[in-house]
Amino acid sequence: MNKLLVIPIFGLILLLIDLYVFQAFRVMAKGKPVSRKKVTYLIYWGLTAIVFLAFLSYNLLPPSTFPQKFRFFMIVGATIIYFAKLFSVVILFLDDFIRLIKSLFRVFTKKKIIDNNESSKITRSQFLARSAVVAGSIPLVAMTFGIVSGAHDYRVRRQKLRFTNLPSSFDGLKIVQISDIHSGSFYSKTAVKGGIDMLLNEKPDVIFFTGDLVNDETREVEDYINVFNKVQAPLGVYSTTGNHDYGNYRVWPSEKAKEQNFKDLIEAHKLLGWDLLMNEHRFLEVNGDRIAIIGIENWGIGRFPKYGKMDLAYPGAEDAPVKILLSHDPSHWDAEVRPDYPHIDLMLAGHTHGFQFGIEAGDFKWSPSQWIYKQWAGLYQEKNQYLYVNRGYGYIGYPGRIGIMPEITVIELEKS
Repeated sequence: MNKLLVIPIFGLILLLIDLYVFQAFRVMAKGKPVSRKKVTYLIYWGLTAIVFLAFLSYNLLPPSTFPQKFRFFMIVGATIIYFAKLFSVVILFLDDFIRLIKSLFRVFTKKKIIDNNESSKITRSQFLARSAVVAGSIPLVAMTFGIVSGAHDYRVRRQKLRFTNLPSSFDGLKIVQISDIHSGSFYSKTAVKGGIDMLLNEKPDVIFFTGDLVNDETREVEDYINVFNKVQAPLGVYSTTGNHDYGNYRVWPSEKAKEQNFKDLIEAHKLLGWDLLMNEHRFLEVNGDRIAIIGIENWGIGRFPKYGKMDLAYPGAEDAPVKILLSHDPSHWDAEVRPDYPHIDLMLAGHTHGFQFGIEAGDFKWSPSQWIYKQWAGLYQEKNQYLYVNRGYGYIGYPGRIGIMPEITVIELEKS
């Protein structure tokens, strides 16, 4: 559809939402001093005007008009406000629906409905109007708090895994996994550095990064090379690619430009000092004992790219007593790894971010992510094979987290 047609239609929809939600403020303002009404209305429509200007600026002005970060937060702010208003719309619709039923009843029965609530201190309409405002305030406050506090509230999650075939030299090996950095979304370099300090304080023997260094293009990570190049460990840092690393989510001037972007991504891993595994494997060796690290490019079910090639990465690693696979998308585990590679002991993945929203309390965890992914956060086991899904270091889209916090995973291997 033509953009010049979409913008006014979408703008009209937003305006209708504003007018509908404004009902609640009008009902709540009944009986209040005129000065208080004016202030309430001014705040409501002033905020609406700012959001409309942001919407028009984002869609009509050239991208270079505003800094990229400003444009991003401009549209995120508008999205949060209207998402909150939709909660209010649901409550207001309930009130209007009740009114409609009453009107139809009067028309067809010619009887008057006596509403005892109307004589009380607060009418049903006033109650529902207040409920609508509260309903809209809850997601507004929660999503704002998720940006201010949750985005960089890094959590260290610890896991011990026991293997009968683990060589003695690797008993007690400390692994740190991070995933889904999404450097193009960061807005606080200081906070990101704080997370890296937490990681390094764990003093890991080896570090694994399981994909999505950027959102759309490699230049996003340029500002953070000097942060993530501090991520080093005695036995090395091994990384792999995620679906966002290939530049598939933006329009490129040419195929050559897209190819160059991916070459730049490979170079970025080198600048970080990370060993990027592209459908290949390495061996960790300690005192003559070895375990295999296998890394493949992104492989996911559905619309996600299947660049990973296990038939290239696995051969040569078969005889290693323990095999660890780095594969960005957890759907790869059930789709290919478990049925075709039953001797892979542990797969490390990311990708889901835990939806950046959910509830975790003790052993209980819930997120909309589980409606899409069978394995979406934490440890999973089938027979002798393990999968660990990291909740992600960064974020994308919504620049925050509610309930599902950014994760630094610490896994200790033990010989059983």
